[in-house]
Amino acid sequence: MTIGSFTFRWGSQTYVMGIINVTPDSFSGDGIMAEDEWTRRAVEQGVHFAEAGAHILDVGGESTRPGATPVEAAEELRRVLPVIKTLSRTVDVPISIDTYKAPVAAAALDHGAGLVNDVWGLRMDPAMASLCAERNVPVVLVHNRSRPRNAVQEQRLGGRYVGATYADLLGEISQDLQQSIDLAKQHGIADDQIIIDPGIGFGKTVEQNLTLLNKLDYFKQLGYPLLLGSSNKSFIGFTLDLSPDDRLEGTAATVAIGIDRGADIVRVHQVKAMGRIARMTDAIVRP
Repeated sequence: MTIGSFTFRWGSQTYVMGIINVTPDSFSGDGIMAEDEWTRRAVEQGVHFAEAGAHILDVGGESTRPGATPVEAAEELRRVLPVIKTLSRTVDVPISIDTYKAPVAAAALDHGAGLVNDVWGLRMDPAMASLCAERNVPVVLVHNRSRPRNAVQEQRLGGRYVGATYADLLGEISQDLQQSIDLAKQHGIADDQIIIDPGIGFGKTVEQNLTLLNKLDYFKQLGYPLLLGSSNKSFIGFTLDLSPDDRLEGTAATVAIGIDRGADIVRVHQVKAMGRIARMTDAIVRP
């Protein structure tokens, strides 16, 4: 797959995607809080991630934590565009836009992004699939059954989903992902422009997330590169009884297990540490 001017060879190594949250309410506490410093701090973070070995920088302007308040497209653009513009001139790393809104994706692609990471798998904005096809850019299709009514908040550990029911967890997620894949292809997105993400944390309970991670290789049968986004998420916090700023080791375990189960990309907050874990795990499990 080509993202921007870079070629990704699936199976040769695990690629690291660094998370840049240009938000005041990131679940992990790493959002850029002070509005007058958004661009400067986000760009500094992007440069740091690139120096630490990130293969992709994922810029997002709306929190996807359980119970988060939706953000209008205009506000999302106000947050992310200056960051993407500056990063595209500053670092030699592909940039991803983390959005489910076609107008935000279009503007981000105009100003330097080369990948769309859609947490609703092309299902929220009917214009997104056509946009990605017209621009001939890769897209991450994320499985998502998040429902605000199923989100509960705890002060120290953050939000999680309860009451999410699946008669067949893996089968239903696979079916939903296949529907997103079919939607992409119907609109002209090529097979080699699709990445899938089974959506750890998106409308799944703690126990379901643990099962999903352990059985991640189930989704290789769909035939697409696999992205794992487990970093710092609440299922780690509730498993270990740890707040979002103390989940490094838990995240490390999910990254190592995820790579062993077939992840091609790991989306992480701690690029340097998780990059080392990815390289070590690769040395063990890849031919």
